[in-house]
Amino acid sequence: MAFLRHEITVIFSLWASLLYVALMSLPLVAEAPKRSQYIWNTGVWGVCVANDCGSVGLQSRSVWCVHSEGWSTHQSNCFPSDRPPHQRVCVKMCEWQKDLFEWRLSPWGPCTPSPLLPANRCVTAQRGVQKRDVVCVKRTNSTRVSLHVCEAFSSPPEREQACLLPCPIDCVVSAFTHWSTCSRTCGSALQQRTRHVLATPLYGGADCPILTQTRPCNHDNAHPALCPSDQQEYSYSLWVGPWSPCRLKGTAPIGKTTVDFNFGHDEKKTVKAAYTIKRHTESIAHQNHYDESGHKVSWEITIGYQTRQLRCTRSDGKNAMLSLCDHDNSPVNFRSCVMPRNCKVSDWSGWSPCSKTCRTSDQSPGFRSMSRSLKRAAIGGGEPCPALEEKANCNILEDTLPLCPRYEWRVTNWNPCQVTPLLSQQDHRHSNTSVLCGGGIRTREAYCVRIYDSTVPSHINRPIGRNLCTGPLPPLAESCFIPCQKHCPLMPWSPWGPCLHDNCFEPQGRRGFRMRTRSVITESRVESDSCPHVNEAMICDDPFCFQWRVTSQGPCVPRNGSCGPGSQEQTLECLSATGEPGDSNQCPGDPPPVRQLCEMPCPGDCVLGHWGSWTSCSQSCSSKHQEGKQSRSRLVLALPGKHGKPCPPAPELEQWRACSTHPCTVHYWDTSPWHPCVPNTITDESDGNSTAQMENDATCGTGVQMRQVTCRRAGNGHVLPKRCPESSRPDTIRSCPLPCKTDCIITPFSEWSACPSSCLSVNVTAPNQSRHRIIIQRPADGGQECPDTLFEERGCDPPPLCPTYRWQTHRWHPCVLVPDSVRQAVGGPAEACGVGLETREVSCVGADDSPADMTDCVRWAGVMPVPVRECRVPCRDECGFTSWSRFSQCQGCGSWRARTRSLIGRSKKRWRCQQEELFPLMEKEACPCSEFHTKPQGPWSPCLLSPAKNIAGHPFIQGVSHQGQKTVQDWRAQRKNSECGHGKRYRALACLDHLGKLVYPDLCSSPGYEEEVCHVPCFTDCKLSEWSDWSACSASCGGGVKVRSQWLREKPFNGGRPCPKLNYRNQVSEVLPCYSDCSQYVWEVESWSMCIITPPNNLTNTGSTQPSCGEGFRTGKIHCLKRGGENQDDEVVDDSLCAQEEQPITAETCLLPCPAHCVTSEWSQWTKCTVDCNAGDLRWRSRTVLRWPEGDHTCPDLNQTQPCVNMTCLKYSYVYSDWSSCQLSENAVCGRGIKTRLLNCVRSDGKLVELSMCKELGPSRGKLSAPCEVGCPVNCLITEWSTWSECSHTCGSQSQMTRSRVVLQPASEGGRPCPSQLSQTRPCPIRPCYSWRLGDWRPCRVEGADCGEGVSRREISCVVHWGSLSGPPQPVPVDDKMCVGHSQSKVSEMELFQPCTIPCPGECHLTKWSPWSSCQLLCLDGRSFETWGRQARSRAVVTQVPENQDSCPSQMYETRPCQGGTCLSYEWMTGEWRHNRRLVWCQRSDGVNVTGGCISQNQPSAVRQCHPPCNKPFSFCTQNGVCGCEKGFTEVMTSHGFLDYCTRTPGLDHKKADVKTTAGRLRPEHTRNKDLIKDWALQPLGPDGRVKLWVYGLMAAGFVVILLLITMSFLLCKNPVDSPGSSPQKALALAYDGDLDM
Repeated sequence: MAFLRHEITVIFSLWASLLYVALMSLPLVAEAPKRSQYIWNTGVWGVCVANDCGSVGLQSRSVWCVHSEGWSTHQSNCFPSDRPPHQRVCVKMCEWQKDLFEWRLSPWGPCTPSPLLPANRCVTAQRGVQKRDVVCVKRTNSTRVSLHVCEAFSSPPEREQACLLPCPIDCVVSAFTHWSTCSRTCGSALQQRTRHVLATPLYGGADCPILTQTRPCNHDNAHPALCPSDQQEYSYSLWVGPWSPCRLKGTAPIGKTTVDFNFGHDEKKTVKAAYTIKRHTESIAHQNHYDESGHKVSWEITIGYQTRQLRCTRSDGKNAMLSLCDHDNSPVNFRSCVMPRNCKVSDWSGWSPCSKTCRTSDQSPGFRSMSRSLKRAAIGGGEPCPALEEKANCNILEDTLPLCPRYEWRVTNWNPCQVTPLLSQQDHRHSNTSVLCGGGIRTREAYCVRIYDSTVPSHINRPIGRNLCTGPLPPLAESCFIPCQKHCPLMPWSPWGPCLHDNCFEPQGRRGFRMRTRSVITESRVESDSCPHVNEAMICDDPFCFQWRVTSQGPCVPRNGSCGPGSQEQTLECLSATGEPGDSNQCPGDPPPVRQLCEMPCPGDCVLGHWGSWTSCSQSCSSKHQEGKQSRSRLVLALPGKHGKPCPPAPELEQWRACSTHPCTVHYWDTSPWHPCVPNTITDESDGNSTAQMENDATCGTGVQMRQVTCRRAGNGHVLPKRCPESSRPDTIRSCPLPCKTDCIITPFSEWSACPSSCLSVNVTAPNQSRHRIIIQRPADGGQECPDTLFEERGCDPPPLCPTYRWQTHRWHPCVLVPDSVRQAVGGPAEACGVGLETREVSCVGADDSPADMTDCVRWAGVMPVPVRECRVPCRDECGFTSWSRFSQCQGCGSWRARTRSLIGRSKKRWRCQQEELFPLMEKEACPCSEFHTKPQGPWSPCLLSPAKNIAGHPFIQGVSHQGQKTVQDWRAQRKNSECGHGKRYRALACLDHLGKLVYPDLCSSPGYEEEVCHVPCFTDCKLSEWSDWSACSASCGGGVKVRSQWLREKPFNGGRPCPKLNYRNQVSEVLPCYSDCSQYVWEVESWSMCIITPPNNLTNTGSTQPSCGEGFRTGKIHCLKRGGENQDDEVVDDSLCAQEEQPITAETCLLPCPAHCVTSEWSQWTKCTVDCNAGDLRWRSRTVLRWPEGDHTCPDLNQTQPCVNMTCLKYSYVYSDWSSCQLSENAVCGRGIKTRLLNCVRSDGKLVELSMCKELGPSRGKLSAPCEVGCPVNCLITEWSTWSECSHTCGSQSQMTRSRVVLQPASEGGRPCPSQLSQTRPCPIRPCYSWRLGDWRPCRVEGADCGEGVSRREISCVVHWGSLSGPPQPVPVDDKMCVGHSQSKVSEMELFQPCTIPCPGECHLTKWSPWSSCQLLCLDGRSFETWGRQARSRAVVTQVPENQDSCPSQMYETRPCQGGTCLSYEWMTGEWRHNRRLVWCQRSDGVNVTGGCISQNQPSAVRQCHPPCNKPFSFCTQNGVCGCEKGFTEVMTSHGFLDYCTRTPGLDHKKADVKTTAGRLRPEHTRNKDLIKDWALQPLGPDGRVKLWVYGLMAAGFVVILLLITMSFLLCKNPVDSPGSSPQKALALAYDGDLDM
């Protein structure tokens, strides 16, 4: 036990020590990365502190510890060993030395990511650092000196500064390709798969991963691990190196051309770097060039030779003997070549003038250039020609330059307002447009001018080209208004007035005038001179202005007694004809007596009533055949008694008199329109000064207008003026503002248009040049007229003819081979034969074949002919042939001709010479043919109408006349001709030869297009019928409406003016309010009959003893009168026109007094109640006594009163009708008009009554008319068609000419819409396009070897096409001479050949460049802040054998800028879960699967795990991420929803199972028992991993049991108390031997 205790103690101590060491090492391990985040930072060195200048002193600086994020911390966090010094020795400089040195700073470098990035992820930007160089230099010669020198005077400037960069962008690569095939068919071989770079890393992002994955091939029957015995393990290939520079004869070949057995040579030694990033492609310059001495002008060619290395390589990359490589004996290591000759150019010319000669607002510099010409082209791969033109900035400082001219639009004055463009086609007013008025449209013209300085006073600039003005075009059309002579809205004629003197203040004669008037509605705001006459007069006799009238009469007072003759008083007043009081001396004659005789009937006398009023005159005037009469009557109120005074006979009860005796002739003053305003030539003292001033300056001022005033008789001509009243004579003269004279204002002539400056190849007619000027303001009111010449034209000077130069070629020289010495030195054949080069001289000659400079032919004669070509000197063992025979005869167009040759000599027996694929014996070519035909191409052009002639070359506005001489009718015809009528349409014709190739149109004698007559239908406006007559007023009394309508006759067509809004009946209606006078028809009681007693008594019956008296009845005659009928007199009409409910009674009871009774007059009218009908208001009426009673009889009440409350109180109010539609003048189409409404008087019961009933309310304040405006139907205004443009292409089928027009003002308010065609095209003749076409690059080919340095070639051919090299139709090859001199010159030789490399078997090499990736922009939240993007491509490494893996080159990638990029985003994508695993990949927004680009922190998990883990028996993690039980077990869950344990599903073991299945699953018995115990055992841990409560209880119980056992053991082992009688002693004695020492 002691040993065991000791072992336990040692183990525990050892474990504690290890634990202590581990715990103590944790802070040390954590301290390293912690301190790596802190660095020392230093300040600038201070001033050198010393006693005297020039002596040694000390400089100090501050040193502190900072975190990588920039904040300062305690110095203990930085390593003390790395602390920089804070002091140093210095030399104190003197003050005068400060002027000798200065700091010089370089520009700030690019922003690079900071090396110490924070740990948190970048969101939008990251910190970067910019650096610059800081040096100390001498001021005199800028020589660098030590930094300490400048630091002695001032602190050095900052070398670094912080900057912001976008977040790091990691490299993004594509997905891997499929695995390649095995590099070998047997033995050790490799498979590769590659991927390419889609986006390079930026701003410190993660670099690109390995682009290649390699794996060994799986060996199987198809690919055995060991090669068969009959198959060689290695293969051998002939490798060739690059050609050496071209040398002349006599120069020894350089370089190894024999076998090389070194297994490690320099070409294969590479330093394997991580990556090789290729940013820019640099051209390889030739090191050895032949430079000819002297200055010869001719381009002579010298032939040299080239050699190259040969090597036999084994498939494992090692070299072998040349004999092991099978190859032909052809000379593959030498060849003839052209000695390189560099391009030679002339000296630079002088600098051209600066393109910028003035100051602009964009601060951009100008440019100047200098050029040089080509003297000799590069030959044989010599240095290419440098740039022949060089540009440089100039005039960068603009302060000294004058301001640049500005180009602005200027406009002419507005043309006169015109209404004609607003008329529809059916408007009848087209025949007389001079009377049109109202709304119209006016236009003006815009022209472009050059303004040199804004400070110069404004003056008229000359017009220049319209294309120089880039600003928006000013408005060239606007609405206008022509005042109308409107129809005056007049009130009705008043009734004829009384006969009055013409001048009541000075009455003369006995002839006067009866007048009636009408007034103009004041709200109409119209000119008075446009209104008809408002006064009419008729001559009458006995005129009066004032007369005496009896206003009231008193009662008749008898002289004696109560009846009989007497007198009564009457009140007299001098009143005017209108009833107004006047002075008594104004009435003619003496006034009537105040008292007049009367007679009061005595009792029993006949009583007569008062005379009634005179009836209306039967005639308004008198003529020879008709005379007016009127009457009055009175009634018998009481019959006489027996002895009373009898009644007069019936004729005496009625009186007649003549009326309206004046003749029926109406006269009125007639006025002519006002004459134009003229200067006032009347001189008097009052205005003499002003008259003299106007005579001196007659352009402005005040003038007079005259008009004629005549007296006219209605319906006839003029009469003498005395027939019309002089008092109402209108004025004949009035003052007016005299208009100023307006002179013509015109611009200066524009500059002459440019003449062609380039030379012409043929002698053609010289073109013309022109200039024009524009009228700004046209003359008016007698101003100076405009000149007649607005356009001038003259011929240009004939342009010079282009010089004629051509290339002259000479005979080919003999074929030049590689020198024999060189051929023998490199092991070539001894025979001088094979491929060589031959040359010829090419010179430049002029038109007279005189020698000329070569540069002239380069400029004027096109591409130089080939001066060198490949040739062949036949060898003895080569195939021999006869010369080619002549071509066979052609059989016509489309046939072929052939020529042949045959083998000669030994060549006939050689199998190689008999291969016609290598040595053809027959050649065929197509026969020449001159048959051509035309073929229509493309669709027909739209129907084109010839544009209107425009001499001045300015855009003609369709809608107004451009020139002043043009009339509106001219414009309308011109506009219609330009929009419709007969025209022509065109279709292109292609000229084809018999093979279908495109040729020039003149070979088909065709202009290149066909034409046919076409027709454009004219537009038709919407046509409506004429206005119908106005309907009758809808109300016979008061306000109503009257309607008139128009019907649709024809719908618009082809862009005509649309119809107004129609109702369901296809009508458009106009509604106006109308008024019928409510008191127009009134009932009139003519007279009442005498009261008749029943039975009736005859007045003539004198035999009656007692007169009849008492109650009776009387009847009255009524009739319906129309007031204000013809001639303003009342007219009797049918009774049905009057209101039947207001018809007066025609019979009533009456009382005929007896002779002794009192007789009274008729009741007077009731007095009027107040409008408000107040309580207590009374109305009354009265009557007078005509005969007093006799005896006891009394008279009735003479006065009656009646309260107003009991009567019907009616109130009156004004009511306005709705406004009418806007009414225009009959000569207006639109513009300002008048709308009217009616004023009605309405009674409180809703009935319309006369307006006079509302007079108590005062005059109405509302207006009955108001101004309004009708929108003008402005048609679309467009410019005329421009001139046809030049053809869009010089050749091809897509060439077309275009002309266009511009909308100046769109249609509005139902005007004619704009035409749909604002541009038109017509085809140009189809001319063939000849272009050099480059073929595709052929595979790399190494001539005479298997691998190594080779050449990839592509062909160039001249093709004819229809404008697109991609077709259709597809380009067809033609003779190369068709492309000579073409604008698209032949490509250089470098574009036809490019070096390439074919890797030898087993050689590790790079793949070809991958295609350029899609252009990608740098974006933030889907938005880009740059216009240029980036593209990337890469080359991956391909390893063929494992032995060469160490010599592989590095993978490469490069970028280039691109335009038209898009924003691409990256997102993690996941697949479906399968067995708790799924695929996770990164996908670009365009659907491409990539590696990189997605944020690694956001990567979803690919393996799913349950939490808590499934550690229960028979449990596993399900697809849903929760723990489940295996098949055959049931889950038992806890209250928290977690798996508690798995229990076996009962009953499954007792089921009868299949014998075969059960036999495989039998286990030993102890295993099953063990599983049963395991299944039913108590689990100490819960599903959450915690110890269950019963475990703690069991532990506590066990602890109690242990304590109990210890206690019991202690009690049992304790010594007992000594007692003789106790049984333990006995036992003790038995236990011991009695030794007392125990």
